[in-house]
Amino acid sequence: MRSNSSSDFIYGTRAIIEAIESGKEVDKLFVQKDVRNELSSELLKLCRDLSIPVQRVPVEKLNRITRKNHQGAIAYLSSVSFASLDNLISEAYGKGENPLFIMLDRVTDVRNFGAIARTAECAGVHGIIVPSRGTAQIGSDAMKTSAGALNYIPVCRAENLKLTIKDLQENGIQIVACSEKATETIYEKDFSVPVVLLMGSEEDGISPEYLKLCDGHAKLPITGNIESLNVSVATGIIAYEAVRQRAK
Repeated sequence: MRSNSSSDFIYGTRAIIEAIESGKEVDKLFVQKDVRNELSSELLKLCRDLSIPVQRVPVEKLNRITRKNHQGAIAYLSSVSFASLDNLISEAYGKGENPLFIMLDRVTDVRNFGAIARTAECAGVHGIIVPSRGTAQIGSDAMKTSAGALNYIPVCRAENLKLTIKDLQENGIQIVACSEKATETIYEKDFSVPVVLLMGSEEDGISPEYLKLCDGHAKLPITGNIESLNVSVATGIIAYEAVRQRAK
């Protein structure tokens, strides 16, 4: 059963299983925490096999989404088909280009995500990497905000960002954390090499564990009274600094 609201979700355990098996991309799944039966076990196993994020939630949360017979399960659908990290890397190198990726840590605002995707596509970024949990829902609102850019730029959903960072580094790609805590500005960094621009949320920034793993850090020079920019604006400025350097 498909909701008639503007939200991209389906409900009902069997309906969700059939949607997944038919190839639908699920952004996240909410399962009622006290539901335990054979069908729900089948759904959870399917999600584990496909690395679909699952959250156990109280029935009240599900009821706030829909009052219809959800059977303890609601799945939000993604507007994009997720790409694997290996494919992102091989396609970038296969074009004879130095990879340029954007990685987002805890960026949960859909409008920011859509704006970042739009800028990334225009700047020729090879892909966007997001965590499987704690990120913006990639549904119709994100697609609309991106002005359709999500139809063209690949998105990789990483189960573990720490391992993903290490995989990227093993493939010769540097990770540059873009943070106001850096000592160097973006104009002092070399973005012409294979690189990932790691961006954090405006509220929490980049997780300390990821900052430690990075190959470098860079900041935007701020001369005004406000300490930071909107994350989508900051990402756009840094991405186009990479474009400028690569055009030389």
